[in-house]
Amino acid sequence: MGLEDVYIRNLEHKAHRAGWLRAAVLGVNDGLVSTASLMVGVAAASASLDNAKSIIISTGAAGIAAGALSMAVGEYISVSSQTDIEESDRLLEIEHLAIDPEGELEELVAIYKERGLDEQLARAVATQLTEKDALNAHLRDELGHHPHSKARPVQASIASALSFAIGGFIPFLAAFAPTIGTISGSIVGFTIVGLIVAGAIGAKTAGSKLLIPTLRVLIGGCIGMAVTAGIGQLFHASVA
Repeated sequence: MGLEDVYIRNLEHKAHRAGWLRAAVLGVNDGLVSTASLMVGVAAASASLDNAKSIIISTGAAGIAAGALSMAVGEYISVSSQTDIEESDRLLEIEHLAIDPEGELEELVAIYKERGLDEQLARAVATQLTEKDALNAHLRDELGHHPHSKARPVQASIASALSFAIGGFIPFLAAFAPTIGTISGSIVGFTIVGLIVAGAIGAKTAGSKLLIPTLRVLIGGCIGMAVTAGIGQLFHASVA
């Protein structure tokens, strides 16, 4: 097989999805669990009120809007911090290359020797890469910076907000059930189905087996809903 076939096979790798997939999985899971937990808690606390259904619907809508915006801003700030670190490392490496180019060359030689090259070959590789682009050689081989793992704040922010809204919309649909009891049951049912689907899609997109990631998402989400519903029920009992 030729090099073209190798490039085609390389498209099967999932590393390039890491940035947006992490944000999307977190967003949809958070949207499902937080919206469902909020609505179940409010349903338990407002069960005796005449306008309980409208309160639950308003709570769900507000929770989705606030959560999506919060996730977007939080993800942008978080990933931007990683970008700041990467840029700081780049500037520091430029300074090191200017101060001590010989020492930086020896550092590359040592890195390649640790990876299995003999002294002569390691020095030849380090010398050629330094002559071509010393900064990129150090960023890649010393610090592990790579285009596939580069922080992308805007991409992560958009993925997080959209996935949160999609996840939150699933339990929100259950708020239109006809009675308060049905609403609580529907929220739980819709959310469980959503957690299973989200876990399976996340596992499939990441290229892993379905069972363990799906169970992890499902169990974590159910625990969150149960705790929140319990708190809501206790609050309802305390003010009744």
